[in-house]
Amino acid sequence: MKFSRFGLTAFLAVASSASAFVPAGRSAAAAFVGSSKTNVAGSHLRTMSTSTKLSMASVPKLTDPMNQLLDSVDVFIFDCDGVIWRGDSLIDGIPETLSKLRALGKKMYFVTNNSTKSRAGYKKKFDKLGLDVPAEEIFSSSFAAAAYLEQTRFKETGKKVYIIGEIGICEELDLLNIPWSGGPLDVGREPNMGPGGKVLVDNDVGAVVVGFDRTINYYKIQYAQLCINELPGCEFIATNLDAVTHLTDAQEWAGNGSMVGAIKGCTGQDPTVVGKPSPLMIDYLVEKLGIPDRKRICMVGDRLDTDVLFGTDNGLQSLLVLSGVTTEQKFLSPENTITPDYYADTINDFFLGVPAGATVGSMY
Repeated sequence: MKFSRFGLTAFLAVASSASAFVPAGRSAAAAFVGSSKTNVAGSHLRTMSTSTKLSMASVPKLTDPMNQLLDSVDVFIFDCDGVIWRGDSLIDGIPETLSKLRALGKKMYFVTNNSTKSRAGYKKKFDKLGLDVPAEEIFSSSFAAAAYLEQTRFKETGKKVYIIGEIGICEELDLLNIPWSGGPLDVGREPNMGPGGKVLVDNDVGAVVVGFDRTINYYKIQYAQLCINELPGCEFIATNLDAVTHLTDAQEWAGNGSMVGAIKGCTGQDPTVVGKPSPLMIDYLVEKLGIPDRKRICMVGDRLDTDVLFGTDNGLQSLLVLSGVTTEQKFLSPENTITPDYYADTINDFFLGVPAGATVGSMY
């Protein structure tokens, strides 16, 4: 797999303002001049050797949050699914915990690998769940895909994007005026598989973006593989490789890794991955906030292979929560080689022992 490192200048131009849901006033192409090298990894998924070889027994559970973590962190980056909510259900105690962190002066950003919504769509979800989160604190892998295409000057090629995915990717591409097909437009389509039947593709497709798609079908898979296999230079891009996701709070559901795997299986190609653990977000935050020491940033997530790896590979502190896809048994198993700095049941453990309704001044 190839993990994308976007140009920092590019990302700042698109994402730094509070009105991050609309393109910057200047041309998007100009915003991406001077970008850095696109890919930082080779053709294979990066190995876990960079994540540490510590034994699981040496990873402490969060019991003294102020001394273990809060005193040494200025910025928290939170995954969403499994950390803030499960499916459409808010995890108990989260609003109070976020309010207490803000009262302590901590900065927070919410980074999700789920591409089904755009940033504007996720802002609506935060609002619906009663969470007062400013728009500029929200980042999604649908936006990351659009930003990558902008950074690589895809629009200048005159090509189109074929989407396996949902409305989030479409909305982000629309903001940059990048033409696309597929996605919701191909829901329910069936290929002609009778004698002489075939799927005809648009020869102007220059990239296939694969994001989570609850209506994926054989037509979409066939269309994507024809584009990648038969159209010269057509790039295979994945928003993320998550194995499972939270569609409901009752069970785990197959994630975008299954969609990406289907396309990899019929093309033999590895995608460029633009979501976590791509280092884009870290580069952006360090530049924007002027943080000289990345160890003052903590990545908090429920996944070892994306969230925790995102932290350990980019020089951050990291904390695994057990409120999502990773169980304590899986985390502590000998097979796991990805080690965060700490782990906790939920982020509510940041305020262990603090009485409900206590003021920040009385906490410690």
